[in-house]
Amino acid sequence: MKLGFVSAILAELDLPGVVETAAAEGYDCVELLCWPRGKAERRYAGVTHIDATDFSEADARQARAVVEDAGVEISGLGYYPNPLASDPDEAAVYIEHLRQVVRAAALLGVDLVNTFAGRDPTLSVAEQWPRFLAVWKPLVAFAEEHGVRIAIENCPMFFTQDEWPAGKNLAYSPAIWRRMFEDIPSDRFGLNFDPSHMIWQQMDYLRPLRAFADRLFHVHAKDARLDQDRLDEVGILATPLEYHTPKLPGLGDVDWGRFFSTLTDAGYAGPVCVEVEDRAYEHSLQGRKVALRQSAAYLRSFVPRADRRPR
Repeated sequence: MKLGFVSAILAELDLPGVVETAAAEGYDCVELLCWPRGKAERRYAGVTHIDATDFSEADARQARAVVEDAGVEISGLGYYPNPLASDPDEAAVYIEHLRQVVRAAALLGVDLVNTFAGRDPTLSVAEQWPRFLAVWKPLVAFAEEHGVRIAIENCPMFFTQDEWPAGKNLAYSPAIWRRMFEDIPSDRFGLNFDPSHMIWQQMDYLRPLRAFADRLFHVHAKDARLDQDRLDEVGILATPLEYHTPKLPGLGDVDWGRFFSTLTDAGYAGPVCVEVEDRAYEHSLQGRKVALRQSAAYLRSFVPRADRRPR
């Protein structure tokens, strides 16, 4: 396994700044965010460290040189919109940019794109399943044509009132993953697994590592602290940020020793990327760099440093 981080937390830095930070903090790789340039739609969105719009071979050569000079790797490209948005025109914009991110990954020689399946929060899973297949079968086929894998993160995207009542990403549970992979059986279609989302859903975060071992393409290392007193007060039908808090690895309820023990037993040998969403560290760029340093120090006991070429 290789230890990395998600570049969204360094939004004000350019690509050289991100990979130099990764090298300085002892990381092996980085998941680079690829949102279209413009206004962010939500926290941690709108970050562009690879601009996939009209991305060319020359752009790819330049980006590869920057990353290689820093002595780190790209774990994958990340773009997390809602391809199943209720407005078809809005969804079409996201789908087209996702295709551009796949093209950019192929040009970079990166074989992984991380994203969301999407969801219309006003519809049940069954009601929107035909549309899910209509959107994702062609997207997976497009990725296959370009030699790229797609990993869907298991975040329900149900945190704010506009995402009520069902969230904006339907790929949040093992039952849905099984249906996804049965209906789209491509070996280029898998999971970007984040255990923290299982914590606040009060689900087993270890069993999926075994059950979906062949679909684990990428892992996010984020923790979550469940506030049981608050949950007892507001109930599970409240928006989840009312009763849980995203934290750095080791500061929440994930048992990382058991997590990595199960992950290694499952044969996983891919990237593990820290995703910083801990507000206690977000007051400044320096604070967020401290978060990356603290996370690396904690996780290195589970993910030994990979061999790195001399810079």
